[in-house]
Amino acid sequence: MNNIQIITFYEFKPFGKTELEPIKDKIRQAMIVTGVRGTLILAEEGFNSSVCGTREAIIEFVALIEAALETKLVYKSSFTDAAPFRKIDVKIKPEIVTLRQPVDTSLGKGTHIKPENWNAIISDPETFVLDTRNDYEFKTGTFANAVNPETEKFSDLPTYIAENLDPRRHKKVAMFCTGGIRCEKFAPYMRSLGYENVFQLEGGILKYLEEIPQSESLWSGECYVFDERITVDHSLNKGNSIDRSQRHKDK
Repeated sequence: MNNIQIITFYEFKPFGKTELEPIKDKIRQAMIVTGVRGTLILAEEGFNSSVCGTREAIIEFVALIEAALETKLVYKSSFTDAAPFRKIDVKIKPEIVTLRQPVDTSLGKGTHIKPENWNAIISDPETFVLDTRNDYEFKTGTFANAVNPETEKFSDLPTYIAENLDPRRHKKVAMFCTGGIRCEKFAPYMRSLGYENVFQLEGGILKYLEEIPQSESLWSGECYVFDERITVDHSLNKGNSIDRSQRHKDK
């Protein structure tokens, strides 16, 4: 039981345009050789991935990927008894998470809040707690005091901010997402708009669920994940929630 390891990782690391195809080929080959399955997105701004395999395969895969990407991976792990990914999918895209807004990610420096300090931030009545995920993800589970922007996709979020928030009134904004990557873009984006006290949950919901005991947790419900598990519970085991997304509507 639980012999399949799932890892998620990303990094905002600049690549030259001509580097992407050779790196893509190396990553695809690494997945073929190790038997690891899942998706990896490459862009000039960095990479973003969720993959699964046996523990032994993941160890071998990580070494190969670190060589291909010339970096040291920082990844989050969970375990299950059946592989939630079945295909090898390596894509080159304009962005590793699609916001469609220019962002200077260096503006995110100093905005990260570790899971053990997150409860205090979102319990402050002066803090506007923003769930940067989509509507169906919010309805599956979220944090106490969080606001649902009711978006269908991440790139809708700037419009929500423009229509509903004001840096003169919203002095503290705390945001979170599944694994942290959306906030790595949106926290600096908010700062570029003049919001000074911006906080993002380091490692996202998944890291919070991993580190914070359920007895101390301000999380309610389950966390939507983009694989065949659909959701995970507070122990990061496969959840029981229905799939509220539209990803299978045309199938």
